[in-house]
Order: sequence, then C-alpha cells, then structure tokens
Amino acid sequence: MKIRTKIFLVVLPLIILPLCISQAASYSAAVRGIDRAAREFLDFKIAELQKYAENQWSLLVENGYAGRSDMVEAAQIAVETYARSIILNDTEIIFAVDRTGDLVMKTLDLEILPEEAGELLGILEDEDSGLLQARIGGKERIFRSFWFTPFGWHIVLSEERDSFYRDAEAITFMTIITAACASAAAVLLLIFFSRFLTNPLARIVKVMNGIISSGDLSGRVEVEYRDETGELAHTFNRMTTGLERAWAEIKRYAFQAVLAGKKEQRIRGIFQKYVPRNVIEEFFSSPDPNMLRGKNATLAILFSDIRGFTTISEDYANAPERLVESLNRYFSGQVDIIMNRDGIVDKYIGDAIMAFWGAPVQQNDDALQSVYAALEMIDALEGFNETQRRFGLKEFRIGVGINYGLATVGNIGSERKMDYTVIGDNVNLASRMEGLTKTYHAELLITQSLYEKLQELIAVNDGAANSSSAGNGGSAGNGGSAGNGGDLAKSLNFRLLDTVAVKGKTQGVRIYAVKRNLNPKEKQAWDIHNQAMDYYYRRQFREAAEKFRDTVALLPSDYGARNLFGRCKTYLTSPPPPDWNGVEVMQSK
Repeated sequence: MKIRTKIFLVVLPLIILPLCISQAASYSAAVRGIDRAAREFLDFKIAELQKYAENQWSLLVENGYAGRSDMVEAAQIAVETYARSIILNDTEIIFAVDRTGDLVMKTLDLEILPEEAGELLGILEDEDSGLLQARIGGKERIFRSFWFTPFGWHIVLSEERDSFYRDAEAITFMTIITAACASAAAVLLLIFFSRFLTNPLARIVKVMNGIISSGDLSGRVEVEYRDETGELAHTFNRMTTGLERAWAEIKRYAFQAVLAGKKEQRIRGIFQKYVPRNVIEEFFSSPDPNMLRGKNATLAILFSDIRGFTTISEDYANAPERLVESLNRYFSGQVDIIMNRDGIVDKYIGDAIMAFWGAPVQQNDDALQSVYAALEMIDALEGFNETQRRFGLKEFRIGVGINYGLATVGNIGSERKMDYTVIGDNVNLASRMEGLTKTYHAELLITQSLYEKLQELIAVNDGAANSSSAGNGGSAGNGGSAGNGGDLAKSLNFRLLDTVAVKGKTQGVRIYAVKRNLNPKEKQAWDIHNQAMDYYYRRQFREAAEKFRDTVALLPSDYGARNLFGRCKTYLTSPPPPDWNGVEVMQSK
C-alpha cells in the first residue's frame, strides 16, 4: 500500500469527519432555532389576536352592546382590521369559519374547497392547541387556531408550509453545499501535499487532533525543515492563527449585534410615544436623513374638539388632577380609535386632537377610515360619559370636522426639534369644519371633496360587483380591498347642510353631515332634506321651504332644516341678488 493511500486513510477522516459533525451540529442548531422562533412568533400572534378579540367583546359587554347585531358586526370588523394589521407577508392568511365550516372572515383572497372543509372543521373541532397542518385553498398550510365563543368562530392564523420551512430548507441546502465544498477542498489539498509528507506529518496530525478535541486554536506545529514539509507546517500554523482571529471576530460581532438589537428596541419603545409608528418603521428600514422631507400628498385631515371645555375646566378649578385624569381617559380612547383605523395622531392642541390619513403610507381607503374613525370617536363618548356620570364628573361633547385634499407633510422644525406634521390650506379647512359643527349643531361635518371621494369608492365597488357578477355567472366575488371599502361607504348616510365660505376665503365649499345608522323617521327626513337642497340651489325657495317644513315635522329639534326653512322664508320676501350661488360667508372661525 502506498504511503499516499495510508495518508488518505489516516488524514482524510480526521478532516472530513469533524467538518461534517460541525456542519451537522450547526445545521441542527440553526434549524431548531428558526423553527422554534417561527413557532413562538406564530403563538405570540395568535395570542395577541385572541386577546384583541376578547377585548372587543369585553367593550361590547361593558357598554351593554353585546345584544346589538350592528355593534357585534362592528367588533367583528375591528377584529378583521386588527388581523390585517399583524399580517407580515403575502403567504400569511388569517381567516375564520363558523360551526358549519363556512368562511366568515379572511384577510386575503381564500377559497376553502369542499373536499378540504370537512377535514379542516374536524381538525378545528378537536381543539388541539398545538401547531396544526392541513390543505387549505389548494395549499398545504401550517396554522394555529382558537374557538371564539361570542362570535361562534374558529379563528385561524395560517402560513404556507413551504414559506414556514423555507429558511430551514435553505440552511439544509447551504449546509450540504458547504460540506461538499469543504470536503472537496480537503481532498484536493491532500492530493497536492501528500507526496511531501513524511515523519513530521505524525506530529501535525497530533497537533490537529489536539485542536479538534479541545477546541483550542492556539496549538502550533514546530517547523523542523526548510522544505515542503516545513512549508506545510508553516501553512498549518498560519491557518490556525487565521481561524483563531476569525473566531474572535465572530464572537465580537455577535456580541455587538445583540447590543445593537437591544438598543434599537429601546429607541423604538421610547420614540413611539412621540413619533407615529409608521414613521419610525420607515426610518429604521431606510435610515436616510432626507426620507421624511416635506412632500405633497392627498390626505384625510381630522380635527376634533371638546365642546365648552373652558366651562368644564372652571368646574375643576379646585381639583385639576381630576381634570387631567378625565382628559387622559378621553384621549386614550379617542387615540386608540384613530390608530386602530390606521390614522396618525399629529398633535394635541389643548383639548383638541389633530390626525391625518395618507402618509407616510397611502392606502386606497384613507378617506373612508377617517370617517369611520370619527363616527367611532363620537360613539365612544357614550361609554366615557357613563364613567364620568358614575364619578359625578362633567360629561364631554365633541365636534369633529374632516377634509380631504392635497397638503404638505413631512418633518417641519429645526435641527434640535422637529415634528412630523401636515400644513396647508386643506389643513386650515379641516379645522374650520370642526368649528362649523358648533354653528350647525352637528357632531360630524365633512367637506365636499371627502364626500366625492366616498362616492368614488361606492362607484368603484358597484363596478367591481357588476364585473364579478358577469364573470362568475351572477355569483358575488371577493371584491378585494376596493370592494370592501365601497361596501363600508355604502352603509353611510349623507345630508347636505349648506355651502359655506369659511373665514378668510371667498370660494364656497359644500358641507355634509354623516351618520351610519338612521331610524326610519331619520332616513325619511334626510331624504326629504336632500330633495329640499336641490330646490334651494335652483332658487325654488317656496318648494324648498315646503320640504324643509316636512323635515322639521319629522325632526322638530333639527337645527339644519329649521335654519334653512327660515332662510327660504326670508328669500321669498327678499330674494337674493341674481348672482347668488348659495354660498354663506362665515364671519367667525
């Protein structure tokens, strides 16, 4: 047997076997770590979703709305909205099925095939709390679920199996490639150097075995000769020196990475109290100092204000801490609603709140989300005031104004203090809308531009529904986000109140009142009122007055109809000039 063969038989296993063992150990540890992290993250998200759903139900129960189907539906919509907000990639889907296996909620397009529904429902009914797997929508998916009794839903958080195990499979592939490359390199080196190995080879092997067994890279081979064998010994010493240095660098970088991660978490935690979460996320993903410079964007801008706050604060003159406590509870509830509707709270202006939708990330339904946020802010006052009454404190009433249009958004200020905020005429108009709620005795007023945007959503939804019906033989399609937004917009009721030129402006803008739920009498009154507005703008004041009188008959305390009725009576005796265009000029803010 040739010595080269003996060298192969002795040295090759000593190189390849530890390499394979270390690769296998690294692979096993990496895969276990990724798998554990993925499972824990899935568990965390399903737990947060369950907690959110329970909180929504608790709010209904606490406020006595658990028996109202519309409020339960609103809570279900809130759960669906929250589910969409925790989705991180396109392969992840959160959905819910009822006891019969029908799909009642989903965050992305999903169709459960008939042959899949029975198997899925059987798995869900077993109430296994572990990580589950089934074929859903034609794909194998990994999922966790929980049964939410108030809604009668099995709520499922799922991920495609291929996506769930993608990183582990990538590590498998890279481990095989690395092991193969390292083994091939070892064989080539042995072929090249084995002819020059003699007696010193035994000592090299001894040192190598010592390093492998102890993990101490400080071991070195004595260079005995100035020939190829000596060069091999010298090369081996250089290799171990490099490995020792590399290992020290790896440990140092790992330690620095851990410190950097903890530091970033602390920074996020601190600044999310002052800076919108979306802005912080965008900065950390691309920390360009110019990324938040001013730009023009189409935004929905909301202002809300507490009515008669000066009088309320006077009643707290001897107990300012109770005023602060009430304000904190009020702001907490209102801000939660805005943020749950994907809005950005710009600032507090005394007892007022300024918020906007459409930046730094713009969504198709920003206008709709702003209106629903305002309606929910108004509805939330009932629960807040119930607490106020229980403690013998003053109740709060608010007015909310919203405008939709182009504004400048970005970091504004100095190098030492900056705010991420919006400025422009449309911001001022939104503020004026809030002020006009006092004049028109309305809780919520929106501008014509916002009204037109909502009508656009409705039109897009109707077009998508018709297209889906034609393409599917009359069956309803999923509709997508535009369809869902249109459906929500169609559930709103609008009433044109007036055309006004706010203080400092000459051009008029139409203003609308908005409500979600109207009783039959209110619905009839609002329809008649809108008919009266058509007569009014055509200068048919007699017909308009009759319609406004009918509106007042249905809603005796309605200020808007009574105000316009009186205006029509005045115009019947003293007609407006020929160039009259229906614009009322406001003399105050």
